[in-house]
Amino acid sequence: MKSAHWVSFLGINTLSVNHGSRQTRFKVYCKAFVPETTIDNAYREVTEYVPAGTNLSFPYNDVSCARPSQVVSVDMCRVALFMETSNRSGVTTELWLPRNWTGRFLGTGNGGMDGCIKYEDLAYGVANGFAVVGSNNGHNGTTGASLYRNADVLTDFAWRALHISVVVGKQLTALFYGRPHTKSYYIGCSLGGRQGIQSATEFPNDFDGILAGSPALDFNNLVSWRARFFPITGPFNSSDFIPPSVWKTVIHPEVLRQCDRLDRVADGIIEDPTLCTFRPEALLCTADRTSKCLTSAQVTIVRNAHGPLYGENGQLIFPAMQPGSELEAAGQLYAGTPFPYSRDWFQYVVYDPTWDPLEFTIHDATVVDELNPENIRTWPTDFSAYEKRGGKIITYHGQQDGKITSFNTERFYNHLSETMQRSPFELDNFIRFFRISGMSHCASGPGAWAIGQGGRPPAAATAFTRDENILAALVAWVECEIAPDTVRGTKYVNDTPKLGIEFQREHCRYPLRNTYMGGDHLSLDSWQCVSYDY
Repeated sequence: MKSAHWVSFLGINTLSVNHGSRQTRFKVYCKAFVPETTIDNAYREVTEYVPAGTNLSFPYNDVSCARPSQVVSVDMCRVALFMETSNRSGVTTELWLPRNWTGRFLGTGNGGMDGCIKYEDLAYGVANGFAVVGSNNGHNGTTGASLYRNADVLTDFAWRALHISVVVGKQLTALFYGRPHTKSYYIGCSLGGRQGIQSATEFPNDFDGILAGSPALDFNNLVSWRARFFPITGPFNSSDFIPPSVWKTVIHPEVLRQCDRLDRVADGIIEDPTLCTFRPEALLCTADRTSKCLTSAQVTIVRNAHGPLYGENGQLIFPAMQPGSELEAAGQLYAGTPFPYSRDWFQYVVYDPTWDPLEFTIHDATVVDELNPENIRTWPTDFSAYEKRGGKIITYHGQQDGKITSFNTERFYNHLSETMQRSPFELDNFIRFFRISGMSHCASGPGAWAIGQGGRPPAAATAFTRDENILAALVAWVECEIAPDTVRGTKYVNDTPKLGIEFQREHCRYPLRNTYMGGDHLSLDSWQCVSYDY
């Protein structure tokens, strides 16, 4: 389905206003901007003027989305729509139109299994002059229950919701401002990262620039990779279960003991986890070591948790979890309960709600990958169409990600280099991958992880310049042909911008490795991007 007939419903009641302040004129014009409703299965739910400083509340937002309100820092016009995609599915979409528009358009993604609009990213976009669109991805809340026996909702989730929201959003933007956008961008992480990569291949004209963080690529096998951790760890009340506290206070310190100094700096950050070969046997309890140690069965659990996933025919289907990620993984993947996104996918998409997550086997991985509903896999081999139209992609991944191993994005980049028969130097023309040391899943962690990747603080606190902000760097690449060689990350004191900057680091584009050259390890000048043979 490539049609975009939803746009035909759009209409506007215009009003010529020649008096009052610019803010007043904008307010009046916003209130006069009334898209037609109940035509072509599209319904206007809200059109309102929102002054700077407003704390918007969303009383009808599903509580599981944990987004009951959002502060908006600039004057804007808010338009909320519901679009029926079939007689049993539909998409809720929000378009935020700033008074001080730069001419740029921004699409935003989702995360996990959720049907949650990322209002913080919409606020981030309008604060920087973008007209911004976001959707609930075709369902409400963070579970996959609505996907059960409903192929139409599944289609919305897999690709349709984002695409039609962008198509309609662009049409509305042009009608509102009286001219079309100049350039179109996308920002998303995790599932949102997958959405961005998929858009480049399936809808190459949707975005001029795509920012795809920690992308959930090879989606079917990612679901299986996550599902296999529950059988590995066992339930939280099983005899050999490793509590999160042990992962954090015993296992993680041992990982750092073995691998932190590989970059010649003991700072709690493994700069390049591909260099770390963690040996959990060092934690085995002995007659001389009876505390802060692991039983033989627990050592096996740790070893298996850090291992790659192989298919029924022995082929690699998903790479290993990177060492250093246990701080985050302990709370979900290693928590002794089913990982909710994988559980939901098997129960509501692959099988039925009676499926037992503890019984996951590698055969289930074969079943889910062969099913591949709506081609959600997202493992492209060619970006020629997107490259030809001048599109640019920046992807990044935290090197302490405890929800999606960063090794998979490296695998994707190498896969793309092989299938397109392009060297990294040639891929640099349209796609660049940055490894963010000390960053967990999309945000947080001990490293310099605030790069302007979204609307939640402190990421959004970075100045909107190409040297400080990854979205601004993408804009500079698309509009000025200034390609980013590094991405500068900032670590704020206690992750609180008002307390000041603790340190910054330039993160290198793959396959270059950030290398300590001597001096104060907190200084930007003490590190350089160095080429190594991989």
